[in-house]
Amino acid sequence: MEGGGGGKAMGYAHHHDTARLLKAFTRTVEPRNFGIGLVAGFLLVTCAYFSTARFDAIHIAPLVSPSETRIGSSASAAAAGSKSQLDLGVPGQDAALSSEGSKAEVLDTDGDDKDLVHDASLADTKKDDTFARDGDAAVEAGKDDDAGGGALLPPLSANGTQEEQGVLEDQELLVQDAIAAAANSPNKSSSSSNGGSQPVVQSDPATLPAPVQQTPPSIPVPEVKQEAKAPPAQQIALVPQPVKQQPEEVATAAPRREWKPLCDMTSNRRIDWCELDGDVRVHGARGTVTLVGAPRAEEWRVRPYPRKVDPNAMRHVTNITVRSTTTLPGAAEEEECAIKHSVPALLFSDRGYTGNYFHAYTDVILPLFLTAKRYGGEVQFLVSDMQMWWVGKFLPVFKSLSNYDLVDLAADNRTRCFQHVQVGLTCHADFSIDPLRAPNGYSMVDFTRHMRGVYGLPRGLAVPAAGARPRLLLIARASTRRFVNADEIVRAAQKVGFEVVVSEGTHEVAPFAELANTCDAMLGVHGAGLTNMVFLPTGGVVIQVVPLGGLEFVAGYFRTPSRDMGLRYLEYRIAPAESTLTEQYPPDHPIFTDPDGVKSKGWDSLKQVYLDKQDVRLDLKRFRPLLKKAIAHIRANKLQ
Repeated sequence: MEGGGGGKAMGYAHHHDTARLLKAFTRTVEPRNFGIGLVAGFLLVTCAYFSTARFDAIHIAPLVSPSETRIGSSASAAAAGSKSQLDLGVPGQDAALSSEGSKAEVLDTDGDDKDLVHDASLADTKKDDTFARDGDAAVEAGKDDDAGGGALLPPLSANGTQEEQGVLEDQELLVQDAIAAAANSPNKSSSSSNGGSQPVVQSDPATLPAPVQQTPPSIPVPEVKQEAKAPPAQQIALVPQPVKQQPEEVATAAPRREWKPLCDMTSNRRIDWCELDGDVRVHGARGTVTLVGAPRAEEWRVRPYPRKVDPNAMRHVTNITVRSTTTLPGAAEEEECAIKHSVPALLFSDRGYTGNYFHAYTDVILPLFLTAKRYGGEVQFLVSDMQMWWVGKFLPVFKSLSNYDLVDLAADNRTRCFQHVQVGLTCHADFSIDPLRAPNGYSMVDFTRHMRGVYGLPRGLAVPAAGARPRLLLIARASTRRFVNADEIVRAAQKVGFEVVVSEGTHEVAPFAELANTCDAMLGVHGAGLTNMVFLPTGGVVIQVVPLGGLEFVAGYFRTPSRDMGLRYLEYRIAPAESTLTEQYPPDHPIFTDPDGVKSKGWDSLKQVYLDKQDVRLDLKRFRPLLKKAIAHIRANKLQ
């Protein structure tokens, strides 16, 4: 006790001497150097203070035996409490913290890999997490090594621009300091703040502040978690704050449905279409489709056929008036429902170019499948401009998609009521389906499978029976684009191994569909007859012969669709010597030298010369390799 009192007395004397020394020192400093003198004096006082603290420690130390004087003991903790420095369990660590922190701050070093993963000291933790470069391999390994180490506060995102990282830099440093302080407890000395929950921040070392010295927790380890419950203001608290509730009448109110225009006249280059939901009333003879009791009144005029940019195709397509009224159901000006339907309706026209076999499919049959298939037959077809002969030709297709009789709108003078009506069919492209936009992901393979089912066709795969020769269907045109040497083509195909069937087709769909399904390959000059490829079994071959005249663009109507159907497509472009146009025009005629000039005069000019006046005489020496490719493909199917 006396030793302690003597130490205090000497300490007081020492402080007194220091004060007198400082006072004398300041008198000797000239006014112009007063700032420098003040700094020197401050350093002098600081040295005196620490010498006093060491003097006190000399007199306190004898109370503890030398064997017990170690960092981490109660005596050492009491001594450390008189200093604002951090003991880390390693002698001389204070100096290491200052030097390593400054080094990492100025040089932005990556550090040793071992330290990045295993060393849990505060100096290395701060260096690795805060100053490591993005993409550093050791840092990435450290992230996965200990995902839960010191994760007491949610990290800030490091996935921002350089400017955003600069703004968040100070906030992230606060998070790093708090995590490091929590991880410093003895029970967590093996944890690393390199866990996956910590961001790796790419910072500018020249602008970062010096590491903030931490004060060790003077309470047991469990209390550290209580400190973490009050994060910095920039962070999200672990315990959610109560959310202010809106007044009950506002919170429970149903969101108001946004009004969408009834018709879409811009998104599809082929067709305008409308969709109505609610109390929808259709009057066929008047050509009106009305949504009653709508929040807004609109009116549109739509021709429900997918050739809207072709005036020639649209001239016989009737306009349908699509409108909405704000009149409530039951009002006097609205006619009562004569027939109430429990199924949706699809309204479309069967005019335009449907007299052409190809256009019948690409303009109506295929879009109807795409639009109606999802309803499983529970849908009503409303047909404007109905042609009975055409409907009769494809009646099996209509019956496969709807369980109800077709309605001829022009002859229907009653008001029919539906809950849903679509005016105009869904179309993607000519003779094509985009599965990414199709309902239920329908594709052209689905369409061909459906068509084979409509006509009861048995073959789904182009695999010839054992011992049978693959069959080739040669489509013989009667008038234009004929094969002049069809007999020679048949013999050449037989020579490579095909059984050949020649047919032009008839008005009836079913007989030709049955014939096509018995074949494995189809050969024809560009024309509507190639549309029958829909009845070929999957894995079959289509060979399209393209006439002279730069007609590769029209060949595309079958090129891509055949591939989408799961068929092998082969294309043969004839040479001038294989065209009968050489018998009608001299070699230097513009139809040979300038086909683009002929096309520039319009479709009628192109059609008249290259489609209506031209037949084909195949050069079998040139053509035979294509036949060999076709039969090799089919035989490969057989081997699978």
